[in-house]
Order: sequence, then structure tokens, then C-alpha cells
Amino acid sequence: MCPKSETAEEKSEVDTVMDAVLEYNGDRMRKGKKPGNRSLSQRDRMEEVHVMYAIIETGGKQYKVQEGDVVFIEKLSAEEGEAVVFDKVLAISGEDSFKAGSPVIEGASVNAKVLGHGKDKKIIVFKYKPKKGYRRKQGHRQPYTKVQIEKINA
Repeated sequence: MCPKSETAEEKSEVDTVMDAVLEYNGDRMRKGKKPGNRSLSQRDRMEEVHVMYAIIETGGKQYKVQEGDVVFIEKLSAEEGEAVVFDKVLAISGEDSFKAGSPVIEGASVNAKVLGHGKDKKIIVFKYKPKKGYRRKQGHRQPYTKVQIEKINA
């Protein structure tokens, strides 16, 4: 018995997708690239929709945040579960616009909720002077506040 040959109408969706993947990989081979480096989900992510983000400053550092992000920032005096507002918004990017402040954007703010406080991993500070018998070992754990970004107000 010989295997049944498929016509174009009888192809399943899986076969159609596999043909598209093979064709994509074949195009990449002709361009001198290795096949299969990117999955379909990675290709889809390359064409992702532009999501609103903001660049805020707190604790002397700058953070790029989006709604729903969980960020570890320098320790704040707010209690766990409390809402905080970041007023120093340096830039905001929307779906089709970008606005940068000089130095901050007036009227813009980012609302967040404090999820908790903690300490970072320990780092070792070791001071040493050769041939003098001078050795000092000290540890340090930087405190942080874990916040979740709730809303970006432009």
C-alpha cells in the first residue's frame, strides 16, 4: 500500500504552520544564518505593541517602569500596603508619543503600592595592605523597598 497523498485542501493547520516555519528557516539559511534561532513567539514579540512606560527618579537612581511592574528601589519610609506617588517623572512614552522633561515633566506622576521591605544579598568589603598586617573585613546588606507600579499619570 502506498501512502495517501495530500492535496492542498486536506492539509491540517499544523502542517500549514510547519510549512511556514520551514520556509522561514529556509530563508534564513539562504541569508547565511543558522536555522531555528528564533521561535514563533519570539518573532511575535519583535512586532509587539508599544506599551506606555515612564522613567522615574527615586533614591538617586532612575528606573524605567510600566504599569504592573514590580520594582526594587532604595528604602522608603512608607509602610507595607501603603500607596506612594513618584513625582519626579523624567520621561513618558505612550503608544505614539514620547515626552521628555527638563528635568521633570510638570503634572506627571506614577502611583505605586508598597509590597514590602527587605535587605539585598550581602557584599563583602575587604581592605588589605600588603606587608603591613592590615586586614579589615566588613559585610553590608543594602535595604530596599519592593513596590508595584499601579498607574502612570501623564
